[in-house]
Amino acid sequence: MPYEIPAPMLAKSVPEVPEQDAATGGFSYEPKWDGFRGLVSWDGETVEIGSRGAKPLTRYFPELVEAFSRLLPEPCLLDGEVVVPRGEPGSQRLDWDSLTQRIHPAASRVTMLSETTPAMFIAFDLLARGDRDLQSEPFEERRAQLVELVAGLPHPIHVTRTTRDAAIARRWLNEFEGAGLDGVIAKPLAQPYAPNKRTMFKIKHARTADVVAIGYRIHKSGRGVGSLLVGLYDDGGTLRNVGAVSAWSDKRRLELVDELAPLVETDESGAALTGEGEKSRFSAADRDSSFVRLRPERVLEVRYDQLEKNRFRHTVQFARWRPDRDPASCRFDQLEAVSAYDVGAVLE
Repeated sequence: MPYEIPAPMLAKSVPEVPEQDAATGGFSYEPKWDGFRGLVSWDGETVEIGSRGAKPLTRYFPELVEAFSRLLPEPCLLDGEVVVPRGEPGSQRLDWDSLTQRIHPAASRVTMLSETTPAMFIAFDLLARGDRDLQSEPFEERRAQLVELVAGLPHPIHVTRTTRDAAIARRWLNEFEGAGLDGVIAKPLAQPYAPNKRTMFKIKHARTADVVAIGYRIHKSGRGVGSLLVGLYDDGGTLRNVGAVSAWSDKRRLELVDELAPLVETDESGAALTGEGEKSRFSAADRDSSFVRLRPERVLEVRYDQLEKNRFRHTVQFARWRPDRDPASCRFDQLEAVSAYDVGAVLE
């Protein structure tokens, strides 16, 4: 029987890479891979890939299932990240869009994508080996066992690199973003594995941008603004949807409906005009993706961490309204350019 897959250990955000602290046992720093969290159970016969959520990933990555069953030298329970690299060797970066496309209901398409956009697995923890449960062991020991078990295996199984030098971790934070990674993780060396607990620390890029409000979705409760859609102008003067702002309080959601009412686009009868947004592959099929369209006249400042193909990689955070800004000045060229970096170099 496969190992029981626990809930993954989580990380809480901190503003900067923490310095080593001998009193607490110190830290191990590693790159923060931007993919699907995967807990891999291999009992010698069956492979299962559990996710951070309730959706198992096993059926979506047959090439990884085959690799685990062929390459893993003994039964084990791994914690890591499923990622998809794209590009030529020497200029590869992680491709989030290609990764999300791998979640598809049709078996034929899953098979096709496993060949055209194959994934790789980045292992960063070992929870069990043989009949030995390692979760109560300190991370320093689990890491040593992981390296002994997996480090010599060929692609597509890799072990993430680590350092105990905070200065190197800060350099990774800047350099590795160019390969599609989204930060650095600091793991206390002396701590056991803590399922569903935020005992690690994550450091991600924090940036701001001035964007234009272009629409809003109604909250799932049916009352108030659930998310505010925002856009930026490209070089040709076209306003592009780049993401959404959410996480409003109940009170603020209702206030925003009134505040934004003067900007709502209407037809000749005075009815609000709506648009249809993109749906996530992880959203329910019947989830309403429509939004109320707004005239692009109001600017807000948002906090974001990463850009992926001219869209904010994650939901952005509201910082403040910017009544002093002309919407036409909210362009892509205000965003910080990131130097390219090869995924292969991160794995070295």
